[in-house]
Amino acid sequence: MIGPQGQIISLPVSDLAGSPFDSYFVPGLILFTVLGLGPLLVVGLAWRGHRSAPLLTVAAAAGLLIWIAIEIAVVGYSGSPPLQAFYIALGLVLGLVGLVWMGHREYS
Repeated sequence: MIGPQGQIISLPVSDLAGSPFDSYFVPGLILFTVLGLGPLLVVGLAWRGHRSAPLLTVAAAAGLLIWIAIEIAVVGYSGSPPLQAFYIALGLVLGLVGLVWMGHREYS
């Protein structure tokens, strides 16, 4: 968000061709809030033993997988570096952890 034209991490704005964005500000804002602050909130709830933490873990995983799917659909898959594959795997593992956690958690 601080470098919406890609100047900080050397991302050309041309990589956004075919997307509804003309800079990295809105995607950065979405990443920061939904995929940054959201999971941080879930961690805090899990730390406190909140009963919604397992479900919100699955929701965070779903958000990550949806983001990556849309990213690949809009800008394409990039295997170098394999960040998209890493985040797909992370989303699947996180979702599985949340589902198993939901299955083993007693709700009162």
